[in-house]
Amino acid sequence: MKPIINYLQASRAELTKVSWPNRLQTARLTGLVILFSLAFAAVLGGIDSIFATLLQKVILKG
Repeated sequence: MKPIINYLQASRAELTKVSWPNRLQTARLTGLVILFSLAFAAVLGGIDSIFATLLQKVILKG
């Protein structure tokens, strides 16, 4: 039981050293992640659409 208590105490001590982001930083970074995710989804959707179209043309020709 002693090692678990030591671990929890050490973890708590390390968490006091963390520099947590403020509310504005958190909102900006969250927005950035959302925008990046949407852009990445659009790119992947476009690539998927291109491949689906090419595949459809190959199947219809064959």
